[in-house]
Amino acid sequence: MEKTVVEIPVPTLADIQAARKVLEGVAVLTPMEESRWLSAKAGGPVSLKCENLQRTGSFKIRGAYLRISRLSEEERAHGVVAASAGNHAQGVALAANLLGIKSTVFMPEGAPIPKERATRAYGADVVFHGKYIDQALEAAREFAERTGAVLIHPFDHADIVAGQGTAGLEILEQAPDVRTVLVPAGGGGLVAGIGTAIKALRPDVRVIGVQAEGAAAIPGSLAAGSPVALESMATMADGIAVGRPGDVPFRAIQSYVDDVITVSEESLSRALLALVERAKLVVEPAGAAAVAAVLDNPTAFETPVVAVLSGGNIDPLLLGKVIRHGMAADSRYLNLRVCIPDVPGGLAKLLGELAAAQANVLEVAHERISPSLHLDEVEVHLQLETRGETHASTLLARLRERGYTVFE
Repeated sequence: MEKTVVEIPVPTLADIQAARKVLEGVAVLTPMEESRWLSAKAGGPVSLKCENLQRTGSFKIRGAYLRISRLSEEERAHGVVAASAGNHAQGVALAANLLGIKSTVFMPEGAPIPKERATRAYGADVVFHGKYIDQALEAAREFAERTGAVLIHPFDHADIVAGQGTAGLEILEQAPDVRTVLVPAGGGGLVAGIGTAIKALRPDVRVIGVQAEGAAAIPGSLAAGSPVALESMATMADGIAVGRPGDVPFRAIQSYVDDVITVSEESLSRALLALVERAKLVVEPAGAAAVAAVLDNPTAFETPVVAVLSGGNIDPLLLGKVIRHGMAADSRYLNLRVCIPDVPGGLAKLLGELAAAQANVLEVAHERISPSLHLDEVEVHLQLETRGETHASTLLARLRERGYTVFE
């Protein structure tokens, strides 16, 4: 008996162009900001496509509104349900609100508080379930079967991919000379849509997906030739923490995305910090992935480059933690243990050396009882604020030149 081959619908350029008409007056044309500091590192123009300034704070309204707007009256009467860590949730909630449809959203436990509150503010009922988005998605499927609500998948539907692809049309219009487009990727809807749009109009432009190292399902799936689920994930970038790429976007990624690369948690932190400091833009860790790729290897991409900032919805508490983490990764925070003589003025002399080196002391603690210390020694634990890696290296060299034993 012959095996039936199920054809997976992949959106075309015509579908994306039609989606753009539907989204007129709903999704805003987000800015394309030239980044001089990234351009200097890359040796050519780098621009930022600011989807963090989109309605609901991310690109998700594009696909969500398109998908829901095409439901029949009967389907609308049963409402919609979605699963999301926050960005898709807000997109679905706002789209349903604009269209007068009831919405329910399942979020993984620990989803950012601002995303939960914004989702409720748009009129959705929020239910917490599971640790990861995949578990929340399974609960949403069960809810859909039980109630008749239509499941609005965060990425695995042709309308979702087509809606996200409208950002690709904008990129080509706003940056007509672009040679490389870097796109954060989780389940793959955004990079698939942008890749489809761009390759149809400009096949010479390279489209590259960027995933967090701790949640990189697409590279392994591409190697296997079909979507493969990760056994576990660990990343602060909840917006792209997806254990398995969707079937629909995966097909498009195979055809229209040139490469998918990964970035570390440290790189995401540094990128987020740099965007706040240099671009004056607030993004979430997932939204900073494309910039992290540029900072990791500035000359690896042919310029002009466009880096997509996919979202800006971040809990202020997490933002503070990530900024501190980014400062540590950039050697702006330095933790040291220094052995000094246990004599009056010993600590004052050390602090004087730090002041002369223009290092700011944040914390000081003494350790007097340790088998590694001599009777006439004390170990001082220091947390310092420096101006960066070069300053930190100069400081360490200064202390060692003056006879201090320093442990990092």
